[in-house]
Amino acid sequence: MNNTQTKTIAIFVILAALMAATREYHFGTALHLPDASLAVFLLAGFYLPRWAFPVLLIEAGLVDYLALNYGGVDGWCFSPAYWFLIPTYFVLWFAGRFYATRYRFSLRSLSEFAAISFAATGAAFLISNASFYLLADYFDKMTAAQYGSQVAQYFLPYLQSAFLYLIAAAVLHIAAVQVSRRAAQA
Repeated sequence: MNNTQTKTIAIFVILAALMAATREYHFGTALHLPDASLAVFLLAGFYLPRWAFPVLLIEAGLVDYLALNYGGVDGWCFSPAYWFLIPTYFVLWFAGRFYATRYRFSLRSLSEFAAISFAATGAAFLISNASFYLLADYFDKMTAAQYGSQVAQYFLPYLQSAFLYLIAAAVLHIAAVQVSRRAAQA
């Protein structure tokens, strides 16, 4: 196995483990980190080849299945809208792929990463919440505007959860590039 393959497998294992370890707690608690799934899919789009997307989707579904059936997690969020997590995660994956084509090691590129991440996370929020409103059958008596105003309170925690991991990943990426450059100069 060459160095690139080793790095790819290591990044995949880290991202898959992070998602598995955090998926049960959407926004986190005092004792648990928030769900890293949004960041995982965006970072996987940036770092990993195409095969990782379906594998991570299967992992997310399996973790949810186990949490629902064996982990005591309430099934309230599981509805026909659950299938819309596929396009939700695809938006994030695609944003990572898109950023990978634009990436340069620069401050400007870092600000592009932040903007692309914000846009993709916002789109993911809209897809997942709009599909839940339309397909979950819980909101018959609530207008779209009422639902939107209720759900809007979750947007900032949704962004914060994703950006907690994305900022950490950016810092680690910058450190790894710097270490690699110093090693190459030595």
